[in-house]
Amino acid sequence: MKAVRLMQLGQPLQDVEVPVPEIGPADVLVRVAACGICHSDAHYRAGISPIAHLPVTPGHEVAGTVEAVGREIDGFRRGDRVCVHYLAHCGACPACRSGHEQFCPEVQMIGKHRDGGYAEFIRVPARSLFALPDEIPFAQGAIMMCSSATALHALNKARLKPGESVAIFGFGGLGYSALQLARALDCGAVYVVEINPAKLAAAAALGATPIPATAGDAVQQIRDATGGKGVDVAIEFVGTAGTMNQAVRCLGILGRAVMVALSREALSFLPYTELINKEAEVIGVSDHLASELPSLMRYAQSGKLTFPESALRFVDLDAAQINAALDALERSTDHVRTVIVPHC
Repeated sequence: MKAVRLMQLGQPLQDVEVPVPEIGPADVLVRVAACGICHSDAHYRAGISPIAHLPVTPGHEVAGTVEAVGREIDGFRRGDRVCVHYLAHCGACPACRSGHEQFCPEVQMIGKHRDGGYAEFIRVPARSLFALPDEIPFAQGAIMMCSSATALHALNKARLKPGESVAIFGFGGLGYSALQLARALDCGAVYVVEINPAKLAAAAALGATPIPATAGDAVQQIRDATGGKGVDVAIEFVGTAGTMNQAVRCLGILGRAVMVALSREALSFLPYTELINKEAEVIGVSDHLASELPSLMRYAQSGKLTFPESALRFVDLDAAQINAALDALERSTDHVRTVIVPHC
């Protein structure tokens, strides 16, 4: 089968031919219909987030159809529409039993620690597979497996309550999802901080107040917009020390800043004025949970979470096209997500 693989850190991905994966008794073989290109994939290619074993096939936003099932599997059959929870975990350790599989000592992230969806087929444990309802397109189902799922987990970790205000830093796939999901959770005002005018316009079209990061201090713009109060929840999807610091500084009393994006930079702030005096919190977000995916599906089925084709770009399973998409991500794109559709 064809796959696009990372052969060497800091180098472009390459087209390769590899065998179709052999499945074990508890595995499912999925024919990939769509695979999102996440900013994390650019980080993996660059070596920002360490990868222990090369070569590897990236791609952790995966949807497709069941091609074959292991002998122990009775919940799926050939032709079923499915999407993939990107954490392959043991299912038996204390972390897995408590619903925090991202801390499983044996966990492997699909597309990083084991081969992912930049390929015609992918092998996944059956426990990582979820049925994809007919009304959700494959491209959206794929994107939801990271962009939307991680955004929902961030909102859950932030303990967002109805009526609370939200600041979103960065309006790529995660920010686009976070805005819609915050609305679904009955939030109050939403402020989107971005440098890209097209993305600011998209945020405004979805009902958010755009905060152009190039037009002055984003924190002061948020404080002006909130009458000096600041926001209840800030979510950071950019991954720079500057935006992480702004996410903390824009908080109001009892505010929560949620850090999602990968970064090699250190975060610094004034503890008394930014945290202690406001009883504010800084919360880390690691991946998302399988238990959150059913509610995510319901938001998509009800139309509260959508990815119109105008927000997407599509490429073939081709190294040159994928490398170009990863390069574009590092410069900021006008669209929300690029999706690989084999033989598109």
